[in-house]
Amino acid sequence: MSPAPPLVDAVRRLLDADRPGAAGGAPRMPDDDALRDVVDRAVRATGALLGPGELREATRAVRDELYGAGPLQRWLDDPRVTDVLVNGPDEVWVELDGRLARTADRLGTAADVRALAVRLAAAGGRRLDDAAPTADARLPDGTRLHAVLPPVAGPCAVISLRVVRPRPFTLDELVAGGTVPAAAAPVLRALVAARANVLVSGATGSGKTTLLATLLSLVPADQRVVVIEESGELRPAHPHVVHLVARQANADGAGGVALSDLVREALRMRPDRLVLGECRGAEVREVLTALNTGHEGGFATVHANAAADVPARLEALGALAGWGRDALAAQAASALDAVLHLRRAHGGGRSRHLAEIGVVRRGPTGALEVAPAVVCGADGVVTPGPAWQQLATRLAEGLRADLGPAGGALGDRAGP
Repeated sequence: MSPAPPLVDAVRRLLDADRPGAAGGAPRMPDDDALRDVVDRAVRATGALLGPGELREATRAVRDELYGAGPLQRWLDDPRVTDVLVNGPDEVWVELDGRLARTADRLGTAADVRALAVRLAAAGGRRLDDAAPTADARLPDGTRLHAVLPPVAGPCAVISLRVVRPRPFTLDELVAGGTVPAAAAPVLRALVAARANVLVSGATGSGKTTLLATLLSLVPADQRVVVIEESGELRPAHPHVVHLVARQANADGAGGVALSDLVREALRMRPDRLVLGECRGAEVREVLTALNTGHEGGFATVHANAAADVPARLEALGALAGWGRDALAAQAASALDAVLHLRRAHGGGRSRHLAEIGVVRRGPTGALEVAPAVVCGADGVVTPGPAWQQLATRLAEGLRADLGPAGGALGDRAGP
């Protein structure tokens, strides 16, 4: 339950008074004890008293209202929730355990939803108003925010929140959860060990970022990883990671830093592993060029409905960079070794899983193609595809050492 607005306002005034010059700004979030003391003072000022349990609950509610997502924060704190979607004051949806369901939450009026969207955007360092009616931001706790204001969004602001868990999953955890089949795990380890250049593909919400963070956690500790993103989501368990985050231009059109600019800057930072969180525009040119000039072991993600659709997606992005089909095919076939395609299931079973490992190459006509090397069924059964031998040859030594009997049909074909 949300705290009464007078209490929130009183706490805000006390916090501003405790931090001279902070009024109207966004002061740093106090720790639990400090905020509990302020809430207690605000309550006592009204002549009321709260017991320890009531005070603890009021403090949590005030924290959510001032620094979190208000009444939506309880969903963001639930480890089973991946997305929280607001379509209107009385229309809040959450994806819980892989299934989208409408909740009973009530957020007040359309004005209240707009105020929440604006506050969350400000917390993520983004502007959201009539002049800039859309915002994409990363909140302080890592949650990814996308918000759209009326009239672009219709009668009410629309808010989309995607939870980014602070701790990446290990590969063993992804196997245990069914995201990665056990027989395919050694292939993923070998891709990292062999410094293969890998593209992770899939639809929105299919788990691309989750899998990428896991793979980066497998990179040896003595290698420097430079990660380039639009919003800082990737948090691999690795001791040497440098994060570069793109920046939008200000209201005057100045100060913007594009992903393509950051790729060029990253090349001057001695990266052992160059990582592009999402390839969605002309930056494909810089990434493929970099991976063709000695920067091995790179990663990127791309939106695609299937592994076989990745060439068409890359061609579309290459066109934005001024590349024709032949130029893109030549660069991509030389730069990329493998595609890991994730699929998001609808209905029962595993909601997200690795569906295919493909090899990037030029086909008989010279066109770019992704040939299946490992096909992972929805039931977890793994079978080798037509390009398995090509992939096994690329990964040769690492595969022979790691597959063993657990590789099953793959282990029998793990190299000459």
